[in-house]
Amino acid sequence: MNKRYCLLVATLCLAVASVQADTTVFVNVNVVPMSSEIVLPQQTVVVVDGLIATVGAVDRVPVPKGAAIVDGTDRFLMPGLAEMHAHVTSTEPEQVGRLATLFVANGITTIRGMLGRDSHLTLRDQFANGEVFGPRLITSGPSLNGRTVSGAADAARQVREQKAAGYDFIKVHPGLSRDEFQALASTANEIDTPYAGHVPVAAGVGIALQNKIATIDHLDGYFAALLPSSSDGSGGFGGFFDVMLAGELDIDRIAEIARATRDAGVWNAPTQVLIEQMVDATPVSELAARPENRYVSKATVDEWVSSKNDLLNGRHFDPETAALAIDIRRRLILELHNAGAGILLGSDAPQSFNVPGFSAHRELDALVGAGLTPFAALQTGTVAVATFLGTNGGSVAVGKDADLILLDANPLLDIRNSRRIHGVMLRGQWLSETELARRLERFVVDDGS
Repeated sequence: MNKRYCLLVATLCLAVASVQADTTVFVNVNVVPMSSEIVLPQQTVVVVDGLIATVGAVDRVPVPKGAAIVDGTDRFLMPGLAEMHAHVTSTEPEQVGRLATLFVANGITTIRGMLGRDSHLTLRDQFANGEVFGPRLITSGPSLNGRTVSGAADAARQVREQKAAGYDFIKVHPGLSRDEFQALASTANEIDTPYAGHVPVAAGVGIALQNKIATIDHLDGYFAALLPSSSDGSGGFGGFFDVMLAGELDIDRIAEIARATRDAGVWNAPTQVLIEQMVDATPVSELAARPENRYVSKATVDEWVSSKNDLLNGRHFDPETAALAIDIRRRLILELHNAGAGILLGSDAPQSFNVPGFSAHRELDALVGAGLTPFAALQTGTVAVATFLGTNGGSVAVGKDADLILLDANPLLDIRNSRRIHGVMLRGQWLSETELARRLERFVVDDGS
């Protein structure tokens, strides 16, 4: 078992010490297990060597001698969250430190990297063994797309090579022909490696479902699939994720396609917040003034502002159609949930106005805005992720990985309470609110202004 570290950050009288221990105990805490929609009040949770060893009533569970103690009084302990559409944009140590800190400080203890490279395999292991501070990393290989694949045989070859290299899954980007996509899918299924991402226009959602794509990200391809049968399939100019097709869609078929997705066992990572904040009426000045942007360079924020302005000012863009598109996407998310199709928390960070970690909480807001309860929204980043990945996390229960968030308020009552983080436990290492703030402070960007 990998060596785990726990930082002694609190005693029952809330004093702070800096002592390593093998055992950490959350005392008198309200547990939000996420395996069911309940809160277990006044519990003691014992963590040993990165695993949850005991969960029980505070008056029945003894505190092991020498354990680090975290006072959970009036606080809520839930599983760590996963960002299932993330990007590791650099493996330069300073940038890895920034990315990892932003994620972990926001309670994101697992990320799925959606555009991999060789160096990510090493980084994945370094995160896992504690050599480098950061969340658990699930990584794709370099994407297969219209520029990187030259024919069906080449698609099959690249899938086999990425499997042999040790990547966790194959990333699909736009531009593949139907034959190339079919070869990718058949080979991936044959060698039991998942593939995920975009749905090539030449294939469409129906073919992707038939071929058991693991996840469809951004709800890509669903709008084209909802065009009426009388359509020639193009729908004219669709724009950013086909939002300009919204007025042409047969919305009465949303429930049907949601059931087809469920029946195929295909999951979705909607990244709804990415699409909404790019095409909705929120002023760019408001987006640029978000407090989390202090961790991003002014040049990057200016680039995001320019991208949104360019989109809104495009000659084909219509704000009423964009608003309709947001409503239809929200309805699709709710129908997928109601049908029992798997949904995974993902925001596409870092990306336009999506600062890592912070954007996952904005995605939770968007899921609740689509009609999910706070519990259902939180499941997309906890138990659903563990089910999808087949991992040992996602809930607060004996034997589970100790990736945990301690909150100052109940997230089941208000999804915004998921942001009220008192501390995070990552692989059994306790990081207090003070420690997280200290780590974050290092990455505040000073542009000299």
